Amino acid sequence: MIRFAFRFVGLWILAAAFIFLVYDGTRSIAAGVVLIKPFGETWNDIHAGSLQALQPIMERHSPWLWDPAMLKVLTSPTWLVLGVVGMILVLLGRKKKPLIGYARR
Repeated sequence: MIRFAFRFVGLWILAAAFIFLVYDGTRSIAAGVVLIKPFGETWNDIHAGSLQALQPIMERHSPWLWDPAMLKVLTSPTWLVLGVVGMILVLLGRKKKPLIGYARR
């Protein structure tokens, strides 16, 4: 059941990543230059309070996690971050391959 939930949520996140890829593409075509919306800006547009609340928590527990790691994620394109998270969830939810030559009991 958990694998199904991982696959289900992962596929929805991958669909959102594709939507943001198309969004960035159409904005870039319309403007005539490459425009990429960073993940931090998207998160801020959706719910600014949670992003602002996350920073002090992460800096208090592990300062190295916020500055190099999380800032890199927040400046990455939205479609890339969502695509990676979606692929990880789909891979975690995949069915295990049967072992060849072994009986399953």
